[in-house]
Amino acid sequence: MGFFDSEVVQEEARKLFEDYQSLIKLGGEYGKFDREGKKIFIDQMEALMERYKIFMKRFELSEDFMAQMTVQQLKTQLGQFGMTPQQMFDQMNMTLERMKSEIEK
Repeated sequence: MGFFDSEVVQEEARKLFEDYQSLIKLGGEYGKFDREGKKIFIDQMEALMERYKIFMKRFELSEDFMAQMTVQQLKTQLGQFGMTPQQMFDQMNMTLERMKSEIEK
């Protein structure tokens, strides 16, 4: 069975995409959130990024050709912006840390 044939992989991909879309939509209202709302939003973004990291690691560790192609496509796309996948995650974490520090002010 191929990597993408797995119901578990398909379900997690669908859930990650839906959760990401919901958070991005919600993030448009971030400036209107109170302090606690901002903390909850940041916590949810951190949890989503962790799930995404784990999901991507599954791709990297898989020997499935399509999974490896997906990893290479991501690296190529990020490379066009001068980034690696790790740098992308680091940048996201830095942004979330900056958001946390702004709440504390």
